[in-house]
Amino acid sequence: METIDFDKMPDGLVPAVVQDAQSGAVLMLGYMNAEALEATRTTGLVTFYSRSKQRLWQKGETSGNTLRFLSVLVDCDGDALLVKAIPAGPVCHTGADTCWGEQNGGQPFLKTLEGIIAERSQADPATSYTARLRAAGIAKMAQKVGEEAVETVIEALGNQQDKFVDESADLMFHFLVLLAAKGVALEDVEAVLQARHQRLGGRG
Repeated sequence: METIDFDKMPDGLVPAVVQDAQSGAVLMLGYMNAEALEATRTTGLVTFYSRSKQRLWQKGETSGNTLRFLSVLVDCDGDALLVKAIPAGPVCHTGADTCWGEQNGGQPFLKTLEGIIAERSQADPATSYTARLRAAGIAKMAQKVGEEAVETVIEALGNQQDKFVDESADLMFHFLVLLAAKGVALEDVEAVLQARHQRLGGRG
């Protein structure tokens, strides 16, 4: 892997292209110095250096539309970065999915929700249900998943489709919170399912 050479640029800033790690869509272009890259890796949220504000700027610090950092690649010349992340909403300040006005249609909402959960897990428990769940610990989160699973089963045996869908949504949400608390991403679960599917030759 190439090493980024910040000294190659007079101002120590290198272009950082952000790509949706799930859909492959190019989301935005920002600039990073060594401090911004370190902050990105440390916090898990993509952070740039704002040339207009002359300071570090975490994407979404005002709007809440953060970018959850997954990985970074350095180009062959060592003077540009490709940052792979999961967006927690529209990326452009105009409200568009990308800064080029393109739709990021390849990202299922569950991926977006995963990013939102990661962000809200760091919020004040007094104002965020997700943060309160995280603060309660793994046992409480696991208990909630069990409770929601039972309620989903009960509604599955009934005849009210809307209630079954509502309980399924509750179960999915709490399961995503538990996954995040255990440090497991949806893509990790998907990888296991895909491997099983391939092992069975598509017969599963």
